This record gives sequence, C-alpha cells and structure tokens, in this order.
Amino acid sequence: MTMQNIYDVAIIGGGPAGCTAALYAARAGLRAVQLDKLAGGGQMADTPLIENYPGFPEGIDGFDLGQRMRQGAERAGAEFRSSELLKAELAGPVKKLTTDADVIEARCVVIATGAVPRPLGLEGETALRGRGVSYCAACDGMLYRGKTVAVVGGGNTAVGDALHLAKLCAKVYLIHRRDALRAAPVYLKALADAGVEILWNRRPDALLQKPEGGVRGIRLADTRTGALEEVACDGVFAAIGRLPDTELFRGEVQCDSAGYIQADETTCTNLPGVFAAGDCRAKALRQVVTATADGAVAIHFAQEYLAEQA
Repeated sequence: MTMQNIYDVAIIGGGPAGCTAALYAARAGLRAVQLDKLAGGGQMADTPLIENYPGFPEGIDGFDLGQRMRQGAERAGAEFRSSELLKAELAGPVKKLTTDADVIEARCVVIATGAVPRPLGLEGETALRGRGVSYCAACDGMLYRGKTVAVVGGGNTAVGDALHLAKLCAKVYLIHRRDALRAAPVYLKALADAGVEILWNRRPDALLQKPEGGVRGIRLADTRTGALEEVACDGVFAAIGRLPDTELFRGEVQCDSAGYIQADETTCTNLPGVFAAGDCRAKALRQVVTATADGAVAIHFAQEYLAEQA
C-alpha cells in the first residue's frame, strides 16, 4: 500500500469508546476507520434502559444510544466496516489488521474491544438478560426499586453491587459459594448494617422463570451437601467477574493477569501508536461515560503521536 491508502487511525470495536474515538478522529481531520463485527453499540446495545448517562433524564435504550453514537461519528466523516478482526500486527510504524474481508493498514490503532460479564452458565440465562438477569447494578438497579434481588459473587464488585442495591430494593440476598467473602473484611459490617442477607456456601443451580417470562427466583445448591433450595426474587445480578476481549492482542500488548490491557489514563500501551480505550483497559470503573472519555483521550494522544512521526 502507498501512504495515501494507509489510514491515520484504525479503531477496533463499536461500543461507546470506539464510537467516540471515531467521532473525535474524524473531527480532527484524521482518516479514520472503525471495525465492528456486530451491529454496533457494544455491551450497551443489550441494555434495555440506561439511566446514568448524562443528557437523557428519562433514560435511553442502549441500542438506540449506540446507534446515535455511530451516526454522529459517520456524520463527522468516520468510515465504518462490519468486519471481524482475525489477526493484528501492531509493532512498527504501520499497523496491519487482517479481517474476514481484507487487510487494513493504519499508522496508529485504538483497541476498544470491551469486556463481557462472566455469565453464571445457567440454562435460559441469555434469554433472561434484561428480563430479570443483569450484570450491572449501577446500570439496572433502579429497575428493581422496592423489589427483591439476589447478587451472586463474593468479591468487591459483588459486595459493592449488594450495598448499592440495598439502597433501592426491599430485600437483597448475597449468594457466595464459600464461607468467607473475597472482599475486604470491612465490607461484612457494611453489609450487615445495610440489611443484606448473605447465603453462604451456595451456588446458583437454576433460574426460575415466570410463565409469562421474567425471573421469579433462583434455585441454589449447597456446596457442602448438594441440597437444593429456592429463593424468591425479582432479579438476579451476576458479579463473578468479566472477560476482556483482548485475546488477539496479548502477544504484543502488555496485559494484566486477567487479560485487561495495561494502559494508564493516557490510554497509551507499551507499543508506540497503540492505545486502549474503554472496558478492555485495566481501570477502576467501567461505565458508558468512562468509555466515552477514554475514546476522546485516545485520539488526543494519537494526534500527538502522529504529529511526532510527521
């Protein structure tokens, strides 16, 4: 390829971080292409109501928000391709991305592939997502105000979710497969003060559905005896970890033990000209608003990088 055929920036991922990066790149006059193997929107496309993204006081459907973000980037001049990335070669001044359709070359790359919640692995879980099964208390907690919910997990995220939901819900159960939490010990008193009931030595065995659809409870198995019990609830929140979509990049880009790309608040990775934005980046908080912020920051530093290479 000649330099005229090489993009200034290639953005991998169609979620809020990727769409924001595409918008900012196009508005900066960069020749930008965004790759997304799905319809766009990332994880938020599966969220029926997002109530914590600024500017939408009544909330907004996640798929609709994703489409609006993409339309804004397209209107600014970004190019979109519905392609699946098969191989990434990120070292050197020109990065090569092999997709299921062609090969794309770019002077810098923004990785915005996101992360997905680790599922409970129960039958019917996918169909009940957004209909009683959730993976984000901050996103969906308000939908269960005054109701009974169960949180599955024992780490800081699970405990934080339980404490958040306790402010909204009539009753909160915390289900943990062991007899001690992995979260900081100080959380135990906070849970007791909040009225959260901990069900020790239990693992989810089945989701209980209403005849008309939705969740009516969860069946638990005692990890010591195998005995089964049913707990009535209106919603189940899974907080057993996340899986970053970074497998293709781990040979070149430094990742932490969980697979998240190591990049600080500049979004710069260990490779010059390669940036990580959104949920795939090692960070403290993963929300739509922090993903969009990462997308803007990544293009700021991409511009600096490109200027240095000129």
